Amino acid sequence: MAYTWFILLLAVSGTALMLLLLHGTGLGTLLHDRIPDRPRRRLFVATVSFFLTFGGVRRVVYCITHQIPPFHFVIMHGRHVHHLVFGIIILLAVGYAWLAEIGVGAGSSSLLASRLLSILYGVGAALTLDEFALWLNLRDVYWSAEGRASIDAVVLFGALLAAGAWGAPLVSRRAQKKSS
Repeated sequence: MAYTWFILLLAVSGTALMLLLLHGTGLGTLLHDRIPDRPRRRLFVATVSFFLTFGGVRRVVYCITHQIPPFHFVIMHGRHVHHLVFGIIILLAVGYAWLAEIGVGAGSSSLLASRLLSILYGVGAALTLDEFALWLNLRDVYWSAEGRASIDAVVLFGALLAAGAWGAPLVSRRAQKKSS
């Protein structure tokens, strides 16, 4: 049970650190100036949190499987709870918030809510897709050759997020230069 609290503390502190960087430093203003389109800013923030979470989760699972303290699996009532469960819960919460138009830029939706939900979306997607091979095979194949499907899913979805954040502005700038 201590591992559950540690993972929650890690997720909350990572999210808080990203929010602090975006709200408490010039990084948020720089992001706002460089990417004026709010949906693209959300995609950018989600992309960064997605890849950071994926890297962090892989490191934690490596520590667990190599018995490096203080890490160990989450066991509740004798059952191993995979981290994709937490990812699905986060994705459901973010989806509900966005359906309620919280953090989407409509009406009085705040910039802080927009950034928080974008970070959480990246976290939830990374936690879920990191165990994509588990969904596919219906058994734990994390470090096996079959587990490669999770890496492929992360790369593909991460590329989709990145293309949404950077693709259109890069293409439109190139088209503008050619027409000049």
